[in-house]
Amino acid sequence: MIIGGSASQDLAAHVAEELNDELCYVETKKFPDGERYLRVDGNIDEEVTIIQSTGYPQDENLMELLFLIANLKDLGAKKVRVVVPYMGYARQEKRFHDGEAVSAKIVANLIQSAGADEFITFNIHEKCVLDFFDIPTTNISAMGAIAEYIDKKIDEKPLIVAPDKGAYPFAQEIAGILECECTYLSKVRLGPDKVETRIVDVEGSSDETVNVDSVKDKKAFIIDDIIATGGTIVNAVKILKEYGAKSVDVCCVHPILVNGATMRIYSAGANSVISTNSLSADSSRVSLAKSIANVLRD
Repeated sequence: MIIGGSASQDLAAHVAEELNDELCYVETKKFPDGERYLRVDGNIDEEVTIIQSTGYPQDENLMELLFLIANLKDLGAKKVRVVVPYMGYARQEKRFHDGEAVSAKIVANLIQSAGADEFITFNIHEKCVLDFFDIPTTNISAMGAIAEYIDKKIDEKPLIVAPDKGAYPFAQEIAGILECECTYLSKVRLGPDKVETRIVDVEGSSDETVNVDSVKDKKAFIIDDIIATGGTIVNAVKILKEYGAKSVDVCCVHPILVNGATMRIYSAGANSVISTNSLSADSSRVSLAKSIANVLRD
């Protein structure tokens, strides 16, 4: 049985279709004072999978997820899998300053305490967050789904680019699937007050390095896990255009895209902004349904 929370109903419906499984309807509403009402409509199976992202509005979506988990257990479910395509509050996994709340740990404890038996997510920003759980966890990579989208979109070998070294493993993963070249942008300090971003020599499918001139006339795809304000991506788009890329498309797993990020990315010269449907956005063109279904089948 699949249950979709308010933030992930379309995704849940497609997962149920992939698995030929029952999709259970959930009635939710908000009272005039802001409190939430939730009712699960139907008989509950012993094993249930909830699909609910906890992005904006984070507090509402998280509370709904906790209500769903605890309610299903109370209604007789023996095993509740929780699929959170995007986990809100996961970017603070440690205390950077005295007195700060370690939000990722708190949220993990809440999900467990509500009664979750298994936790599944996509490309969590810091893998150590999964260590806060005492239940089985799975961190699925969305790069295969993104690579499949890119492969269908163009008829030539693209250049996969990470906007910084931290995102380079994502670029390498996609390039490995598509058997194409990849690279990343690196900040080089030229002086006390001057930093320049440069393209690192391109890595080919056979691990040889290619001169950065190979960017010229290439269809470049920038890949990252999360795009929030888009500042790093805007910079990457401009640099690739300066190096003569034929086109620059931007891809990410989690499209937070706040403060006019999408508009600024397009204004920098991007051809398109593409994301998965871990969060609902205009850019959400890559479905995670097959990836979730494959994990649930195991």
